Amino acid sequence: MRRKPELLVPASSLEVLKTAVRYGADAVYIGGEVFGLRAKAKNFSLEEMKEGVDFAHEHGVKVYVTANILAHNADIGPVKVYFNDLKTVKPDALIISDPAIFTIAKEILPDMELHISTQANNTNYGTYNFWYNLGAKRVVSARELSLNEIKQIRENIPDDMEIETFVHGAMCISYSGRCLLSSFMTGRDANKGACTHPCRWKYAVVEESRPGQYMPVEENERGTYIFNSKDLCMIEHIPELIDAGIDSFKIEGRMKTALYVATVARTYRKAIDDYLESPDKYRENLPLYRKWISQCTYRQYTTGFFFGKPDETTQIYDNNVYERDYVYLGIVREVSDNGEFVLEQKNKFSVSEKIEVMKPDGRDIEVNVISIKDEEGNEMESCPHPKQKLLVKLSETPERGDVLRVKE
Repeated sequence: MRRKPELLVPASSLEVLKTAVRYGADAVYIGGEVFGLRAKAKNFSLEEMKEGVDFAHEHGVKVYVTANILAHNADIGPVKVYFNDLKTVKPDALIISDPAIFTIAKEILPDMELHISTQANNTNYGTYNFWYNLGAKRVVSARELSLNEIKQIRENIPDDMEIETFVHGAMCISYSGRCLLSSFMTGRDANKGACTHPCRWKYAVVEESRPGQYMPVEENERGTYIFNSKDLCMIEHIPELIDAGIDSFKIEGRMKTALYVATVARTYRKAIDDYLESPDKYRENLPLYRKWISQCTYRQYTTGFFFGKPDETTQIYDNNVYERDYVYLGIVREVSDNGEFVLEQKNKFSVSEKIEVMKPDGRDIEVNVISIKDEEGNEMESCPHPKQKLLVKLSETPERGDVLRVKE
């Protein structure tokens, strides 16, 4: 029987969570202020987490909370306090990688669904069955697995055990995220959520007897970014992902903007729904999916390990710059009867400029900026200060929750 996969989308803040829900997520994963692997993300207070869970549940969407650090002794006591606090939040599942934290969750939240993070290096069906026998409902596959390996796992685990797999987003140079570079070079531990991404930096070679002589590891005249991976993108391979028996398609990006989340969620939502409705419709719409998925920031795309070991085309040696077609302007908040709406501006735009209103249903509406006012009602020609709250009027009134963007 063909499984209908869940579309699992990241959220760095309450605003982004609501965007993920509006733009097609079946489930959203978030981090609290502690014990997740994105310490530099804005993350959620307990109050925001509760509001986000309530909002998602009102729209039939699930919320999973990350607690997937590799714990040290000092973390054990605070984890117990945190899990007690989560009793009032009532998320749908916890994402965990450390056996000690798993054990604590079973004790304090015995009815909570538990998912095993990719950080636990889940590469074979024996590992899946191990976690299943301990009470885990779902395991996130290591990103180093091929589709054939995932299919073999599906054939050797119980039918009611779920496979979650990353299908889109940034790739890590280290095995399932187990990296010491950041800790060694900056003192910030990637395995406790504080990665500084040194894999994206430019490197040279120094020979021991020639200190101070930096020899480039040359790919071209500008040097090479030897660890810098392309981003994963499987939008053109939805049939193969479903055929492998994957239950949840996971998008990477808990550091990303609402524009990124809206773009990726909307694209994968349509692709999945089209394929389940008609494989022919999916194939016909492949050019549309390619167009949409390229409208957010990315590092060029690869299919990662899904079709075998990646070759040299998986790396980007000459730069660490994102591709970007659109600039994120903000999300429409309250809309008044006269068509003005509240916007917390993210990037500069001006009166008379053409911008786009990005709709969850797939429409992208080009509009003119009629007026911009500050909070006191003073007219402005442009808005150069990020995070300024504005009153904006466009040539066509948007709806609350619409994402605004402008082409580069």
